[in-house]
Amino acid sequence: MPEIRAMPCFVDTNVWLYAFIESEDAAKSARASGLIQQGNIRLSTQVVNEVCVNLLKKAKFSEDALRQLIDAFYTKYDVFDLQRSTFLTASDLRDGFSLSYWDSVIVASALETGAGILYSEDMQDGLLVNNQLRIVNPFSESHA
Repeated sequence: MPEIRAMPCFVDTNVWLYAFIESEDAAKSARASGLIQQGNIRLSTQVVNEVCVNLLKKAKFSEDALRQLIDAFYTKYDVFDLQRSTFLTASDLRDGFSLSYWDSVIVASALETGAGILYSEDMQDGLLVNNQLRIVNPFSESHA
């Protein structure tokens, strides 16, 4: 796996959820937990929203715990707001890469943050987007 400190990376919702919710797959949880401890991580308000709603539903987080997590996201990581340009770029990406709506917004956000790597389990591992952003599945055997 590329060194995160050398290159800004964007971490998708599923990786955060593996880190925050103990799953049946301890290896994925450990890998995700290690990944988010690295530096130079970027995420979007979409990811914050998705993580929060899933933690409320799946992990029964309290509102107090959720507020603490939101504060931690904004204190420890670079969180970017979605802009008009994000949605327009996402539309172009759907045309060019056959991405789903929500995945295209994640990829557009990662591009706008200047990330060189997008860590996601849900997208095509190894895909290079616009010669700027590589999608990496941190749980694939080739990256473990």
